[in-house]
Amino acid sequence: MKSQFSDAQLQHIVDQGTIYMCACPAQVARAMQDLRSLYDYQTCCLETVSNDARVHHEIACAVVKAHDVMQECLNRVIDLEGWDRTTLDMPEGLRQRQVKEAGLLNGPCERGA
Repeated sequence: MKSQFSDAQLQHIVDQGTIYMCACPAQVARAMQDLRSLYDYQTCCLETVSNDARVHHEIACAVVKAHDVMQECLNRVIDLEGWDRTTLDMPEGLRQRQVKEAGLLNGPCERGA
C-alpha cells in the first residue's frame, strides 16, 4: 500500500484537529489510520489463516483503493486550507478561527470591541 503520510504524520493531523477543534481533516486522517489497521489485519489473515484467502485478498484490495482515495482527499484538504506541508501544522488563521468559534478567546480583540 502506497503511503504519502507516515503514521506519525496522520497522528499529528489528528492531534491538530483535537487541539483546535477542526474535526474534518482529523476525521480523514483517522479513516486512513483505520484503513491501515484493516489492511494489516487482512495481511495477517492471508499469512496465517487457512480459510479462503480470496476473501482476505478482496478486502485488502478494496482497502488499498479506499486508502488511495482518502489520501488524495487529505492532500487536497491540506492544500485548500493552507496547512504547512513540512510540519503538517494547521495554519495560524484557521487555528485562531476554530478557537474563537469554540468561544475560547474572550479578549476584547476577539469580541470585536
